[in-house]
Amino acid sequence: MVEKNQGAESQSSQRVIKKYPNRRLYDTDTSSYITLAEVKQMVMDSEPVVIKDAKTGEDLTRSILLQIILEEEAGGAPMFSEAVLANIIRFYGHAMQGYMGSYIEKNVQLFTDFQNKLAEQSHNASPEAWNQFMRMQPPMMQNMMSSYMEQSQNMFSQMQEQMQKQTEQMLGALGIKR
Repeated sequence: MVEKNQGAESQSSQRVIKKYPNRRLYDTDTSSYITLAEVKQMVMDSEPVVIKDAKTGEDLTRSILLQIILEEEAGGAPMFSEAVLANIIRFYGHAMQGYMGSYIEKNVQLFTDFQNKLAEQSHNASPEAWNQFMRMQPPMMQNMMSSYMEQSQNMFSQMQEQMQKQTEQMLGALGIKR
């Protein structure tokens, strides 16, 4: 029992799930086996989760999250088209790989923030305020989307500038001047 409390103190902000060789997932908080669907629900609830190999301690979180995405993509309505997936694959090993991951991450965060603002405005509304909100939806939506697009364009421009600087530094190190 003492061992669990010490682990809980050091990992207090994350829920630790152990994956056993038999592919079962064990939630150390509840001391019970859970399903991949329950891990997905923890992610949906914005609960910080880390998944570790029970034997080696290796962090398997990315692998499990990718497995959840694969299952979601295989069932129902996929989020990514084949063209998007092919383009993502093409970035692996490409000079822009590091920038692309960061760019996608920041864009998803911007979109999430956009959704949260929209949800916040709709939850704080009385029926009359909600009706007024719905009447103003197109211009407000345009403003919010415009802001999102502007931020996305700014991030892309910053990414291009960083690539340009790195290219110039690399060429300079090789003694090639532009």
